[in-house]
Amino acid sequence: MLDTMALHGALARQRAREQRRWRYLLIFVLLIGVSLLLDVATGPSLLPLRDVLTTLLAPGHADSMTQAIVMDMRLPIALMALVVGAALGLGGAQTQTLLDNPLASPFTLGLAAAAGFGAALALVSGGFGLSPLIAIPLGAFVCCMLAAALLFGLALLQHVSSQTIILAGIAMLFLFQSLLSLLQFLSSPDLTTQIVFWLFGSLMRTTWDTLAITAGVTALCAVLLYRDAWKLTCLRLGEARARSLGVDVTRLRLKTLLLVALMTATAISFVGIIGFIGLVAPHIARMLIGEDQRFLIPLSALCGALMLSVSSVLSKSILPGALFPIGIVTAIIGVPFFIWLILGKGRKRA
Repeated sequence: MLDTMALHGALARQRAREQRRWRYLLIFVLLIGVSLLLDVATGPSLLPLRDVLTTLLAPGHADSMTQAIVMDMRLPIALMALVVGAALGLGGAQTQTLLDNPLASPFTLGLAAAAGFGAALALVSGGFGLSPLIAIPLGAFVCCMLAAALLFGLALLQHVSSQTIILAGIAMLFLFQSLLSLLQFLSSPDLTTQIVFWLFGSLMRTTWDTLAITAGVTALCAVLLYRDAWKLTCLRLGEARARSLGVDVTRLRLKTLLLVALMTATAISFVGIIGFIGLVAPHIARMLIGEDQRFLIPLSALCGALMLSVSSVLSKSILPGALFPIGIVTAIIGVPFFIWLILGKGRKRA
């Protein structure tokens, strides 16, 4: 009798915990909707929210100028902020899960620095005969994937721990930053200005085509990662326990690194380097819902999307008529919050 009561109590607590997690997901979806509307409404010419809603829901009832501003200029940029934020948040969460390190992220593994070097190399070389709109994202993507390939090779080696992979990523971070500084030193002032502007991160170069590519890659990688939710949850118990439960840790590590690198490389190649999203968003998600990957995967993506969307709104609101590089805004927001996390405040697990 007591065992039955204890079992029913445990089931009731589990249901209450899952209901709370679903509520968090719903709250973040609603917040993202509000942030998306504000992002579309803000800019050099401020639009009333009513006009934005009318244009989005019934474009035919809006005047031609408002329709052009909303549908052709601001909406793809606002949606790109959500997609890139989701990619970085999800990538950071899985990197931290895979390597069991709270400081792990695509940025600290050197992938972002490699992408920056690739973009700078494309600028310095004149685009290898290609249009800058193609050459810069292509250079960033190729170098980011090359850096990821080095991590893949290391992950395939026997008796290589996650700490070794992190140290290798930090080494690549400093390597590519040094190479990037060398390119800036050798470049003309005009090229240096272009390189620095790209490194700041900006959503202004977004088009519907680049949005479609980024969204497609992010959605595909997210689905593939979610299929391994149970295995990734087991991995948080430790590699030894995961293996005892039948998880092929080496294969899971390689697959997850590949998906994270592909997602990160695609996002960074179109918008530049945006830091702290992949580092902070997963911590927010974990504080709210814990380590269950069934909920951590979508919530980390939603946290990243909300953070970058809010940063996009702030980048257009700091000085009316001026657009701050969004990478600076995310750093300003991310650094204090990350210090708060380090000090151990608000560590609440579901």
